[in-house]
Amino acid sequence: MLREAEPAAAQESGRPARFGGSVVPVATMAVVLVGVTLVALSVGRFPVPFLHVVQVVASHLFGIEGSASAVEGNVVWLVRLPRVVLALLVGGGLGIAGAALQATFRNPLVSPEIIGVSSGASFGGALALLLGLGSLFLVAGAFVFGLAALAILFVLTLDRAGAPMLMVVLGGVVTGSFFSALVALTTYVADPYTTLPAIVFWLLGSVASATFAKVLVAAVPILGGAVVLVLLRWRINVLSLGDEDATALGLRPSPLRWVVLVSTSLIVAGAVAVSGVIGWVGLVIPHLARMWVGPDHRVLLPVSFLMGATYLIVIDTLARTVTAGEIPLGVLTALIGAPAFFVLLRRNRDKIWDSA
Repeated sequence: MLREAEPAAAQESGRPARFGGSVVPVATMAVVLVGVTLVALSVGRFPVPFLHVVQVVASHLFGIEGSASAVEGNVVWLVRLPRVVLALLVGGGLGIAGAALQATFRNPLVSPEIIGVSSGASFGGALALLLGLGSLFLVAGAFVFGLAALAILFVLTLDRAGAPMLMVVLGGVVTGSFFSALVALTTYVADPYTTLPAIVFWLLGSVASATFAKVLVAAVPILGGAVVLVLLRWRINVLSLGDEDATALGLRPSPLRWVVLVSTSLIVAGAVAVSGVIGWVGLVIPHLARMWVGPDHRVLLPVSFLMGATYLIVIDTLARTVTAGEIPLGVLTALIGAPAFFVLLRRNRDKIWDSA
């Protein structure tokens, strides 16, 4: 019965119902992502010719020798590649998490920050910096406290029949406010000459300290959560219709909703752990993707991942090339995302969510 309802969202939007209809937009975004990635590897304070970038990548992946120098090889492979891949993972993870949460809550204004995981992870990272525990404990602390925020949210809604959406939202607000207060307390007691600047810069978001080790740490929760969401794509279509319709079609909304929440929490905790708090990606990117491919989450989720990855790579490239200093990613995403979101709402307020 569920399989019969699977194409509902796609049929309502007038788009192809079969998953094969996602091949063109997904392939298009994948090609754009590859192109943007190669350009990002080429651009910087030490410019590397585009052809040499391709040669360096081909040399490491396939053993094909090229004319790129050793310095160019080190710049591309050891310095820029970890940063670009980390931006790809974080941007893609936030994009797909935002799309899944907006469908789950049936609200286009929902973003990954609504469940409080970002605030919890922020406190974990800030606490590690305050105690001077090093980068390993910073990543671990952010990830652990991010999941702790999810656990608190679960406890707050545990005794509520079916965990109504209002209780989940209110629980997320309470949890996020609690950890935000702890972050404020951490910054208050931090040494203003040494520890405080490090905490503030980390909270603003950056992938400047990217390494292949951080890429591996981020890849596990982000890709793991993203794969779960993609596997649930047609169930998320049904869930977005509302609990009554989902139940009538044989779906159990509450357990499915918690699977989505846990998956998105893993993504957000993993992203914040390696990059700090980067806002607006999980809010703006799903809207852009939805305007292009419609509300069918079998297409929308992978496109949101690829679009979010492309977007954050572009933003990070701007952050490290526009000025002599390093502009925090959270600042740029807010400066660009807020006006862009306002324009989208003004010009497409009747189209963004009308068929979801």
